[in-house]
Amino acid sequence: MSVLIEGLPDAVAIRCLARVPYHLFPKLETICHSWRDAVRSNELFKAREEVNSTEDFLCVCAFDPENVWQLYDPNHVIWITLPILPSKVRNLAHFGVVSTAGKLFVLGGGSDAVDPLTGDQDGSFATNEVWAYDPVLRWWAPRAAMIVPRAMFACCVVNGKIVVAGGFTTCRKSIAKAEVYDPEKDVWVSIPDLHHTHNSACSGVVIGGEVHVVHKGLTTVQVLKKEGWRVHEHSWVHGPMTVVKGSLYVMSHGVIYKQEGESRKAVTSASEFKRRIGCAMMGFRDDIYVIGGVIGPEGWNWDIKKMSDVDVLTLGSERPVWQKAPPMTRCRGMILGCAKLRI
Repeated sequence: MSVLIEGLPDAVAIRCLARVPYHLFPKLETICHSWRDAVRSNELFKAREEVNSTEDFLCVCAFDPENVWQLYDPNHVIWITLPILPSKVRNLAHFGVVSTAGKLFVLGGGSDAVDPLTGDQDGSFATNEVWAYDPVLRWWAPRAAMIVPRAMFACCVVNGKIVVAGGFTTCRKSIAKAEVYDPEKDVWVSIPDLHHTHNSACSGVVIGGEVHVVHKGLTTVQVLKKEGWRVHEHSWVHGPMTVVKGSLYVMSHGVIYKQEGESRKAVTSASEFKRRIGCAMMGFRDDIYVIGGVIGPEGWNWDIKKMSDVDVLTLGSERPVWQKAPPMTRCRGMILGCAKLRI
């Protein structure tokens, strides 16, 4: 690699480039070959941490268009479109998504997509494939496959490792199997099974550093401890949930609640989302983001509206306030996956 900036040692030049916002990296690459090599080096991304210039992005994938992900940059109020996820599964859905080790991971899932010409289904209701998006190289790459194919399962990150549990297999049967992934070693290891399986989708949230597996419509919550899973009965309200600053928030019947143990407190109205189906609720930068979704037909109006809207609930004040963020520029409709990524 030739001199990056004339008159400066490369170590200093790298720290200068590290302060450039991530969304400008594609333009930096066009300056010269040495800058392109620097932008695609792990050294530059380590320097971003050293000079405290890392940025947080909200990652979103919707049903339309298929297998496309976008990143929202709140500092510069723009959406960045990633390369298409190269899975062979059309309209990949019911997958798990998390970020760890500086990468975005998309795990498992499947599709009931129908071939418009033959009418045949893909036959891939659940897979064990794992994809990782590398923001350094700005490309997707396959990683070690999960031990068990699964869809509609719980997926969380604890201590930098990915934990998956429950869900449904290719036979569309619910399973209790659980496993953990080490992104540094690219290896999956089985862990104790869940105590119970249920014929409903499950999701996972991390509260107090522990994975909580929640099944849709049930009060039973299974918590991962050092010795295995423990079963708890909680009177949590049902609906989309997310964790912000260690606290659980749930949207139910047009209200955002803060769930504290067995008690809950109404935070604010969310009545405008009651007609919106398939939207995502995500804790991001100490706020709650409600993203996308579909508004179904009403009365004699049979049109289905695919939403690209992004609504932000600011939690810091005594009276939380709803604000509008820029809508997604490519993705719209039912949200299939949502995660935070620090770059």
